[in-house]
Amino acid sequence: MGDFVNHGDVIYQGGCHCGAVRFRFCGPDQLDVLECNCSICAMTGYLHVTVPHAVFELLTPPEALSEYRFGTGLARHLFCRHCGIKSYYQPRSHPDCYSVNLRCIEGGAQHLGHLERFDGRHWEAAAAKLS
Repeated sequence: MGDFVNHGDVIYQGGCHCGAVRFRFCGPDQLDVLECNCSICAMTGYLHVTVPHAVFELLTPPEALSEYRFGTGLARHLFCRHCGIKSYYQPRSHPDCYSVNLRCIEGGAQHLGHLERFDGRHWEAAAAKLS
């Protein structure tokens, strides 16, 4: 469980399909979202919301998660051990943040602010454009 800090923004909640993985985080009322076309994001329909570790809290035991790594092994893809949903993970691009799936946040699309497309199929060349 994290050291949750509320910076006065909106408190979002979400998790996996079965409820074994639940989290909350603080963020602006409209979320910046990245749509990546890499193999795993394209196949799962993942929509990235970058959330600093300091404003994220896992509300359920971490034992509910299973981890998958591929390629460089730097990204920690975290899936619910029960239903298989990846509601958040540790990306290699932002070691001090999690990437939360907009589709796993309660109210999902109603919180969408700006949507940016990212060329994850050519990650090395495109990564320099990430903020």
